[in-house]
Amino acid sequence: MDLEPGKTVAAVPVPLDAELQVAYDAYLAEEPDLAPMSLEKLSVIRAEVDAAVAALEDLSHGGRFTVFQPSVPGLDGAPEIPLLVCTPSGAPASRPALYFIHGGGFYGSDHRTGLDQILETAERFGATLISVGYRLAPEHPYPAQINDAYAGLLWVADHADELGIDSERIVVTGFSAGGALSAALALTVRDKGGPRLLGQLLIAPLLDDRNDSASALQMDDVELFDRSRNKFAWSSLLGDARGEADVPQYAAPARATDLAGLPPTFLDVGSAECLRDEILAYADRIWQAGGEAELHVWPGGIHGFDRKAPEARISKAAVAARRNWLEHLLATN
Repeated sequence: MDLEPGKTVAAVPVPLDAELQVAYDAYLAEEPDLAPMSLEKLSVIRAEVDAAVAALEDLSHGGRFTVFQPSVPGLDGAPEIPLLVCTPSGAPASRPALYFIHGGGFYGSDHRTGLDQILETAERFGATLISVGYRLAPEHPYPAQINDAYAGLLWVADHADELGIDSERIVVTGFSAGGALSAALALTVRDKGGPRLLGQLLIAPLLDDRNDSASALQMDDVELFDRSRNKFAWSSLLGDARGEADVPQYAAPARATDLAGLPPTFLDVGSAECLRDEILAYADRIWQAGGEAELHVWPGGIHGFDRKAPEARISKAAVAARRNWLEHLLATN
């Protein structure tokens, strides 16, 4: 929620979880460039991502997954969209699908990187993982990203039999900017049509371009993904429209005036990250609209803590909570 005029925010930030603090300090000691995010750094970041992209045969993890990468039509004549399709060996026919939207602040990352955790989840539940490669900002501002995610989902639903998935059991999921696009996709499907989503699993999603919640101010400059980086992400997506009154809900889901009719939702966030309060508010508004949401606030968690320190107790608990929610969702639908 926004601050009321005249109110101030406590200057003392939430302390980091002890294990995360150790891991974060080690990361800072090794990271050569901690300068604020800028357009000048984009080419370096993207080159690092490109170097980390694995070959398709490597993504098969020694035959544990069948992997292919179709290019599918964009929305309304837009460029084709790459989808990475990974199916666990021996998975049942007419299986569920995890439709994954990668993070990276809308401006970076790739649909073929950072997949270890979600691949393990797909294998655990015999689900096909489909990771969508959307166009990146700022070269491609809103609505390119949500249009690509939506077009990819429509193609998946239309080719469900060919893919061996049940179009009624698609769960959309994403981390950070991918969580923002997952939430926007759920709103898009609700309003514009498409396959009925079984659920949305939102991991530390960016939801509000206004970037002025109490936690955004309280936790500024506490970790790398602070208020300045959040501002850069939203400015990359929206340009000068960021923070203005007419930002659409399909760009920043917190702008939605009606959160009724959404699929069952899982949200989680660390208590020590700037996104905390906007995620709490989104869950609260889903409940107020009569919807179903499960919310976890991890004490001392920072943005992407389970990726920075996967062996930490808090990280293992977070991954287990997401999988427990997904297990219940799939078992009851």
